[in-house]
Amino acid sequence: MQTQHTSMDETPMFCFQCQEAAKGTGCTIKGVCGKTHDVANLQDLLLYSLKGIAWLAEHSVSPLPEPLEKEVALFITDALFTTITNANFDRDFFFHHIRLALELRDRIDETYSLATQQDVTLPHAATWSAQTDAELEQIAMTVGVRRTTNEDIRSLRELIMYGLKGMAAYTYHAEHLHYSSTEVDRFMRRALAATLDDTLSVSDLLALAMEAGKYGVDAMAMLDQANTSTYGHPEMTKVNIGVGQRPGILISGHDLHDMEQLLKQTEGTGVDVYTHSEMLPAHYYPAFRKYTHFVGNYGNAWWKQTSEFQSFNGPILMTTNCIVPPKDSYVDRLYTTGNTGYAGVKHIPAGSNGQPKDFSALIEQAKQCPPPTELEQGEIIGGFAHHTVLGLADQIAEAVQNGAIKRFFVMAGCDGRMKSRSYYTRFAEELPQDTVILTAGCAKYKYNKLPLGDIGGIPRVLDAGQCNDSYSLVVIAMKLQEMFGLENINELPISYNIAWYEQKAVIVLLSLLYLGVKNIHLGPTLPAFLSPNVVNVLVENFGIAGITSVEEDMHLLMEV
Repeated sequence: MQTQHTSMDETPMFCFQCQEAAKGTGCTIKGVCGKTHDVANLQDLLLYSLKGIAWLAEHSVSPLPEPLEKEVALFITDALFTTITNANFDRDFFFHHIRLALELRDRIDETYSLATQQDVTLPHAATWSAQTDAELEQIAMTVGVRRTTNEDIRSLRELIMYGLKGMAAYTYHAEHLHYSSTEVDRFMRRALAATLDDTLSVSDLLALAMEAGKYGVDAMAMLDQANTSTYGHPEMTKVNIGVGQRPGILISGHDLHDMEQLLKQTEGTGVDVYTHSEMLPAHYYPAFRKYTHFVGNYGNAWWKQTSEFQSFNGPILMTTNCIVPPKDSYVDRLYTTGNTGYAGVKHIPAGSNGQPKDFSALIEQAKQCPPPTELEQGEIIGGFAHHTVLGLADQIAEAVQNGAIKRFFVMAGCDGRMKSRSYYTRFAEELPQDTVILTAGCAKYKYNKLPLGDIGGIPRVLDAGQCNDSYSLVVIAMKLQEMFGLENINELPISYNIAWYEQKAVIVLLSLLYLGVKNIHLGPTLPAFLSPNVVNVLVENFGIAGITSVEEDMHLLMEV
């Protein structure tokens, strides 16, 4: 059924996909992230174009030719990833990708038209066209979130869309290591098409959101296999947080494949490599620790980059989402690559014909820069992905059985700028000494440098890695369930107090719900895109809750 085409011109933009949505409802003039209204609208149009592509592919009576199907899968994955919060702010990039989407849609339309004989009304997403950039911008203002007027349907469509964005991020990284899943690709396409279907009810969309959780687990498992097969299983590692005397390159984002290429190209150059934010867990992989010039981690979570990039002194490479609008003091040292971009910032393209990316510009610039200014000294410990933790299974089981460990707290997810996020630092500090924190993602920067000690040699903060490594926490929970002979995962002494920021956290949440995990606390605020009725459904069916005070939540979660 064709969706009615209406104009939504009340405000220059509308975006509520991340935790920092303005006033807890949505950004309407400029994104809190720094995204301008024109870029926000172009992102909406790119997503709308993907839905049209997916609809045509799904409704053709004969399958797409295999090369075209793969091209569609790769384009959908890449394009979804570009619209994640803090990934790409470059309007020219989106003009280009929207035109690529239209070209791809036209080729799919040829297959659809030849294969489909019955008279079908195509949705506007599959038929719209524009000749100029100005026309693209006009259409872009009409196809955003508020095009769906029913609040609950809109809420669930966006829940699905943001889950797909997170799924695409994991799939993107796996594909760059030559791992893929036709089943995951086809689900993303089917779910995109479903968001154009006005016949789907609230219950239909809830079911689709739970199905997204199933494929989210599959996508995370695929990425885990890709990373560990390529770079080895993460190992318990102490990471230096000081600096050396040589010039350096700082790598941020999430892309381990970029990490590998950069380390190879900087070897023997006299330039050291440091990680920042979500690249910290690269130190846990055996394949990277062999490089003697891979010297440590610099700084903290993504939102502190405007001060930390300035003091680093050398070039910075942003590999994926988590870039913020740069300051003049370091913009000439900032580089983007992959799906990340910012107008005026130098971009490192993919190598041609499968060749590595060329990072020589960063290396040459680094040689002319002073060493990093030291921010801190010491070490932090990590590398507790599922392989390492399962190696400690007997030790952990004994600690649980003799009462040394009373409860585990999953405090995974994202960090962010809001002062209210200090809640997570205080929560970690106030946890009883017989508890252990399981974490993944940049949320760990709220407590991974606290002196929380250990329990019989088991650190009280077990860092599994990036948000991309959240699958490890699932594997650990299921292994504990098996070890203790429990029928229900919710019988485990595990409480979930998760911080969220962007769309990878959404697919992690849907995956946990699919696995039957209940009583998850989510903060610092509940998602703005969840309508009151949808929140009520999640509360009634899964026990989803927000956070309150450290004291109240501590009491409640210790008793779950």
